[in-house]
Amino acid sequence: MSEAEVVPQEWGALTWFANRALGNSEEVTVGRCLLHPGQSNPRHYHPNCSEILVVFKGRVKHTIDGGGETELNEGDTVAIAPNVWHQATNIGDGDASLLIVFTSADRETIGE
Repeated sequence: MSEAEVVPQEWGALTWFANRALGNSEEVTVGRCLLHPGQSNPRHYHPNCSEILVVFKGRVKHTIDGGGETELNEGDTVAIAPNVWHQATNIGDGDASLLIVFTSADRETIGE
């Protein structure tokens, strides 16, 4: 069993629970994205995998190039194909928490 890796960000934090680098997954990456109120993660895409987001807590506006903006509430899910620019913004009053799953244990991220 590996311990989670917490990566603090100005806008919140990423916590990684499973991936190849942690030594506990050969096929997927699993983590949590924490977004502070009014904050956004940088616009980015993943060239080597799809991403699935599930909102556990809060309200998030998710912007996907070619797909517009979608408001996501607790329990809502969105899937993002590889090579699609996207970004999440917390539009609630408290921290938002999202489960994130990638279809690669070695996810790559390209951002602005």
